[in-house]
Amino acid sequence: MRRRLSLLVSAAMALTLLAFAIPLAILIRSIAADRAIASANDDVRALSTLVALNPDPGSWSPNVDGMTVFLPGHRPIGPAERTPAVQLAQRRGSSIAVDHPDGTEIVVAVIFAGQGPPLNHTAVVRAFVPTSKLTKGVSKSWLILGGLGLLLLAVGLLIANLLVGTVTKPISELARVSHRLAAGGLEARASPAGPPEVRELAFGLNHLAGRIRELIHQERESVADLSHRLRTPLTALRLELEGMGSSADPDGRLNQQVHALEIAVTSLIEDARVRGTTMHGSCDAAEVTRQRAEFWSVLAEDQGRAMRLDLARGPLMVGVAEPELGACLDALLGNVFAHTPQGTGFTISLRPRQRGGAVLTVHDEGAGFAQSDPVRRGASGGGSTGLGLDIARQTAEASGGALTIGRGPGGHVGVELGSPSDAGSDPAKP
Repeated sequence: MRRRLSLLVSAAMALTLLAFAIPLAILIRSIAADRAIASANDDVRALSTLVALNPDPGSWSPNVDGMTVFLPGHRPIGPAERTPAVQLAQRRGSSIAVDHPDGTEIVVAVIFAGQGPPLNHTAVVRAFVPTSKLTKGVSKSWLILGGLGLLLLAVGLLIANLLVGTVTKPISELARVSHRLAAGGLEARASPAGPPEVRELAFGLNHLAGRIRELIHQERESVADLSHRLRTPLTALRLELEGMGSSADPDGRLNQQVHALEIAVTSLIEDARVRGTTMHGSCDAAEVTRQRAEFWSVLAEDQGRAMRLDLARGPLMVGVAEPELGACLDALLGNVFAHTPQGTGFTISLRPRQRGGAVLTVHDEGAGFAQSDPVRRGASGGGSTGLGLDIARQTAEASGGALTIGRGPGGHVGVELGSPSDAGSDPAKP
């Protein structure tokens, strides 16, 4: 933008200078020619006066100086020969000026004192102004004019560059602030500067940033409040199970599940209050995957599902906190159990990522995804909330990775988890 505005100002100034310089150059040449012709006219008329007062060449011949005098019945006194202009002036008894390619010819008819205008009583004084005299000093004046024009253009470009900077610099600052806001820096604010329109834009961006921060804060508080409300019935359920003794829960699985649910709710409250900051957790993806696979293996066994676990040797550190990774895997396995018939087998695979981190894959032997865009938040083809895959996508992107969906028979979901150093980076950027 800065370069375009500078070019626009340069073009406008150049055209303006040309509009003044070209007529001025023509005027300079015209003035130089008029000055040379006027000087020659003065010399010719001065000599004409001497010739008119005394036709004797001896009295005025020293004043000829490049001019030529044509007396009746005499040879020309001077360097020139008789020209058509001289003959015309002698015949008419008048003064004329004739332009030639190499200069201007000035002819003045002289009528002797006390006598009439017949041809034999009329003399002619002729002077010729060459082009070199007509344009004397013009080239130098044009050079000075061109130099002044270039100097004015340079000064104008400098001033224009400074003025353009007062517009582009605040806009660049607004762009930097918007990028910081997009990266999660909700404290970023723009300093109003520049023209009124740019200052108004800065005020609008600051107002928008404040409003976004306020809405996010309200959302976090709402999620935290909702999660906190779940604690009361969970606590009552846990106390009820403890009061029932071991007869109601001989192997302790119900207590374990209630305890896991309490931990998830607590994590949800804490995550809602810190989300949007630059803090990112990390965990051993192999250990988390193994724990969640053990949890789901009981239900898989009850439904006659063959569960295959393919884990790389750990530890495999990823840029996701343990609760978030556990919730991601639970969402994917929950989709398998919710959207495939009982007896459908599935595979959980975890492999190292080439650039650090890990790739978590869940593949089932079902019919695959019925939607063209199963990741779209809130959209589900199986009557669920449609949030499971979106949770997995957010987990992957928060770690600096990405979510991939396999096409064709069978459900295939790959979660690329970045390393702890990649957490919070944009996966679209190299």
